[in-house]
Amino acid sequence: MSASVPSRSFIVTGGAGFIGSNLVRHLLASGHRVLNIDNLTYAGNPESLADVAGHPDYRFVRADIADESAMREIVAGYRPERVLHLAAESHVDRSIDGPLEFIRTNVTGTAVLLQAVLGYWRSLTDYSRECFRFVHVSTDEVFGSLGPDGYFTETTPYDPHSPYSASKAASDHLARAWGDTYGLPVTVTNCSNNYGPYQFPEKLIPVVILKALRGEDIPVYGKGENVRDWLHVEDHCRALETVATAGRAGETYNIGGGNEWRNIDLVRELCRHLDDLRPRADGGSYASQITFVTDRPGHDLRYAIDASKLRRELGWKPRWTAGEGFRATVQWYLDHPQWWQRILDGSYRLERLGTA
Repeated sequence: MSASVPSRSFIVTGGAGFIGSNLVRHLLASGHRVLNIDNLTYAGNPESLADVAGHPDYRFVRADIADESAMREIVAGYRPERVLHLAAESHVDRSIDGPLEFIRTNVTGTAVLLQAVLGYWRSLTDYSRECFRFVHVSTDEVFGSLGPDGYFTETTPYDPHSPYSASKAASDHLARAWGDTYGLPVTVTNCSNNYGPYQFPEKLIPVVILKALRGEDIPVYGKGENVRDWLHVEDHCRALETVATAGRAGETYNIGGGNEWRNIDLVRELCRHLDDLRPRADGGSYASQITFVTDRPGHDLRYAIDASKLRRELGWKPRWTAGEGFRATVQWYLDHPQWWQRILDGSYRLERLGTA
């Protein structure tokens, strides 16, 4: 941790998920104290934090953010200086099949957490209230779809198209409302697609890697022309720490990798890395397993983030390049079969969701 950044006490919600587990690990490595609140639903995996489970500055509480009494008790008892709210149902396809769970967690849960934090914040001294931050972590999907040009900025109007993105849009509005109405020092972040270690194998990159390794068809929606801006999860974690420690209350910060790929090009790139790192026994290319499938309903064409405000005001910029990041991610999944095999041996087996 930089000498200019003092140690803080953090609450991280959803800290057993993909981004959350990487964030907990990053904050501990930076010298902070962390309480992780996670309800351990299907994508919450304690094994993602096995290496820090015994860390003296780490605590874990299994709890539902929609449980009012639990949130009041946990927040007041731990007395955090920062709350980083990541807990959410987050998969678009899954939201198509079961939208109400997304409303319960992402909307109701966020409101319950905000109210619990507000009560705690009001109990602080003037100085502690001024220093406190609630960082609400959101997605670029709330902005809808871009054409071939342009970028999402912090002032782009919301235009969500899936139950997931609509629920996240609602939670963003709630977070800002608690700031405007009650004075709670809230900061909102909207990030582009994350990738990296410990990602639950329902998202595009781990699906491609694991289906390729299993000799199965690699599904690509439509013609694979949808474009996403890819952000390495470690770069995202650094950005969140920066926002939590140096960001201004009431502000929104976009976090993007500046790394746009068409889905089909990304899938082929991953196959190329697999061909090099784990060649198929028959000598063929994993790209031969690519299969185009019917597109999902409401599939936005392009997302791209303008992160210049975060760069300009807080000095953050991504460190991972596309070539290094994608190859390192493929290598991580090759090196950690025990992590993903235990997931695939359970209730999730890489089946397609969200066909409506």
